[in-house]
Amino acid sequence: MGLKKEEIKVGVEDDRVLHISKERKIEKEDKNETWHRVERSSGKFSKRFRLPENAEIDKIKATMENGGSQRDGS
Repeated sequence: MGLKKEEIKVGVEDDRVLHISKERKIEKEDKNETWHRVERSSGKFSKRFRLPENAEIDKIKATMENGGSQRDGS
């Protein structure tokens, strides 16, 4: 299963901590005349990075291609 960029949350919190996270919830339902089955799964990804003191927070950028992320900058 790939990642969709609208499902990824990226932000800066707590004085220079870059936070990247995603949460997924999937529900699959099958039924017929004699049975009914519901499968549920969920998962969460979260990563935090401390930014350097001289980071220009308002200039941070990120892009995502092919289900993965790419950092922009040096």
